Amino acid sequence: MSPIPAAPSMGQLATQPTKPLLRTLAGLPSARPPLWLMRQAGRYLPEYRQTRAQAGSFLDLCYNPELAAEVTLQPIRRFGFDAAILFADILLIPQALGQQLAFRENEGPVLDAIRTAGELTRLNPDGIHKTLGPVYEAVGRIKAELPANCTLIGFAGAPWTVATYMLEGRGSKDFPAAKTWAFGNPVGLDTLMDILVEATIAYLDRQVQAGAEVVQLFDTWAGVLPEQEFRRFCIEPVRRIIAALKEKYPALPVIAFPRGAGILYETYAQATGADALGLDYTMPLGWTRDHLWSKTVVQGNLDPRLLVVGGSALAEGVHRLLSTFKGRGHIFNLGHGIVPETPVRHVEELVRLVKGSEVSA
Repeated sequence: MSPIPAAPSMGQLATQPTKPLLRTLAGLPSARPPLWLMRQAGRYLPEYRQTRAQAGSFLDLCYNPELAAEVTLQPIRRFGFDAAILFADILLIPQALGQQLAFRENEGPVLDAIRTAGELTRLNPDGIHKTLGPVYEAVGRIKAELPANCTLIGFAGAPWTVATYMLEGRGSKDFPAAKTWAFGNPVGLDTLMDILVEATIAYLDRQVQAGAEVVQLFDTWAGVLPEQEFRRFCIEPVRRIIAALKEKYPALPVIAFPRGAGILYETYAQATGADALGLDYTMPLGWTRDHLWSKTVVQGNLDPRLLVVGGSALAEGVHRLLSTFKGRGHIFNLGHGIVPETPVRHVEELVRLVKGSEVSA
């Protein structure tokens, strides 16, 4: 795990990035941490709900470049975040590979589950760009309309998390099908990982070509695997994706979010080559400061429920994060996504607290 680069000399500053998020990812000092929030475009915003109703369905919204760009930009206009993240979904790749996907009200995503290794042959990696073309168009639209100091983040689901949905057919609490593959048919799961690794590389490559300046890999269910399987099915696929992207785009920053990885965060950072780690809200700040912060940029990890509660609890949580990671190497974010019942005024207060820290720094 390489240390955060030293601050540049005055003579070097002319060639350094000026956008807050890019500066932090490059190891450069800042008066305050850059700020963006996972799921910052979503149901807590009235303008999002209006646009979603206009689109007709969640997937229609994802595949409508004009409306996907609109909802991506809505929180930037309202809050002035330092980064916009493409509005899409991690399950667009399975659908592009040929798996049936639907989003049902009060149920979430539903896929035609893959039950045997033989069924993997129905996945077709060759045609993904035809399906995902509207996503790339949305990236270009967003980039053209972003404020000058705002960074555009592209993203994809990490292979293990995407595979859990493909094998279970829906979200799960204990992942019986996916873990049965991991323990009982690891070679078959390796085959699925290979398909997803290559598709994810191609997908993120096109996002970068369209204008994404940073990419993030979401491994929401990384924490459900024991160490050996975690290394095989979480770390290794992400390492391959990052290596391929870095080979083509050496300066491309990659953020990885292995939610629930616990102390394996340190191993994950060292092995994957990610430039920054998204921290879930269970990670102790002291451990993170001592084991990660001196070696890599960290992102997070405010509990999203603090945004629902607001008031002094929110202010104290923000202060703890700002004081723990004061200086280089911290991106202010949540430890998971904004929940729909979050009051808009509490997000406004969060922005005020984080941006106000620049004045008192």
